[in-house]
Amino acid sequence: MEFIVPFKGEVKFKLILDPTVWIFDDRKLNLETYFQEERIEKDELEDYKRGMGEHWSREIMEGSTVPPTLNSEKTYKSKEKKEMLTGTFGILFKPFLLNAEPFEHAKRVVFETLNGEFEFPIEHAAQLIFKFSDHGKPLKEDGPVHVLLPDGSNQENPITDIQAIRVE
Repeated sequence: MEFIVPFKGEVKFKLILDPTVWIFDDRKLNLETYFQEERIEKDELEDYKRGMGEHWSREIMEGSTVPPTLNSEKTYKSKEKKEMLTGTFGILFKPFLLNAEPFEHAKRVVFETLNGEFEFPIEHAAQLIFKFSDHGKPLKEDGPVHVLLPDGSNQENPITDIQAIRVE
């Protein structure tokens, strides 16, 4: 089984997704708590603008400082390491769909699996979640990712054995 998922079809950019590196992605979701928590939708662009404004203001007031490389490298505390080694994680599908830039006429996303094809309207597909880790282990048997519905209603019976993603 391949541990990559090709992204093809009616998209500007044909991507290849590699779920093995998502464990280090700050966007990962802890699926052990994600569906029980109440989520607040936030505008990422607005947060980015606010952060850049604060940074710009600080540079004007204090002057620009370049941090030493060692201070800017990400380090993981032992609790974070343990969580990464034992946790169950997923990631939202939306950023990958946006990066592929579907053509305006594209209406649906099709997940090609060993068990057939699963189709979603493009708006609904953007809300799907890719599960890529179960108790700290990659999904070797029926992976590399499982597709979960946004409400988690198919956690016990996810879409598995994803071979490719096709936008039509």
